[in-house]
Amino acid sequence: MIVCFDIGGSAIKGAVAHTPDQILPLGRRVTPLDDFTAFVDTLRDVIAEAGEEPDRIAMSITGVVDPETQAIKCANIPCIDGRTLGAELSALLGLPVLIANDADCFALAEAGAGAGRGYRIVLGAILGTGVGGGLVVDGRLINAEGGFAGEWGHGPAVAAMAGTPPVAIPVFDCGCGQRGCVDTIGAARGMERLHLTLHGKRLESHEITTLWQNGDAQAARTIDVLVDLISSPLALTVNITGATIVPIGGGLSNVTPLIAAIDTAVRARILRKFDRPLVVPGECRIEPGLIGAAILGLAGETR
Repeated sequence: MIVCFDIGGSAIKGAVAHTPDQILPLGRRVTPLDDFTAFVDTLRDVIAEAGEEPDRIAMSITGVVDPETQAIKCANIPCIDGRTLGAELSALLGLPVLIANDADCFALAEAGAGAGRGYRIVLGAILGTGVGGGLVVDGRLINAEGGFAGEWGHGPAVAAMAGTPPVAIPVFDCGCGQRGCVDTIGAARGMERLHLTLHGKRLESHEITTLWQNGDAQAARTIDVLVDLISSPLALTVNITGATIVPIGGGLSNVTPLIAAIDTAVRARILRKFDRPLVVPGECRIEPGLIGAAILGLAGETR
């Protein structure tokens, strides 16, 4: 038995896992952002709810672990930023601790229990507030020791022109410190930025997608440009990784026609041709972070 966690900037969710299909949720608590002692005590409280000592702890967490130093970069939770979190938590909790990025855990969940079952190379792509991803090969994370593989949302990959007919696309600053990342024009915030740029109107992403599905011409133009912009970087990532299925997570994965449009565009731009959908909505709709952490922990791998 293990205890797994899904840790974000607002909440810490825990669960007991005996198998990936047997996950019993534990308490949900507010994430202590600025007090590391309180952060550790919160984890202890959740572990105590399990009623017995687990074999290990596995957690899905916002942020990325440096594969060389094992230090975590986590802007959303300042009290853990820069710490060698796995080693510190293991010493304080007295248990082996395994940590993976939340996008990596989404990819693991989809590979083990979702749309990626039966596929050797699974690229889990996030289209939520921003753009992210994780890569699983033969059931194992490429980022088993931490790292940035699968993060197709970052890097100066945005085209200067996009859409039919083409329109000039400004280069936007990205929160990662670079300029022109897919994250700046993809997913929810990117869609809203594109709509403002193209039409001078501030709308939320759900308003844009609803208008698009109802035949609104301006929303259709925004979606056309968005799909064109993100499909080429995603196609390049598929070519490089050899992924044969790309489950999509995040809020925009719920907009089925949008995922279908991205799938059509990506399949037209990759070397290998598929006569089936490649880019598909993720199937782990509830707590993919906990499912991915459970798969990670139950594999029994510790750093």
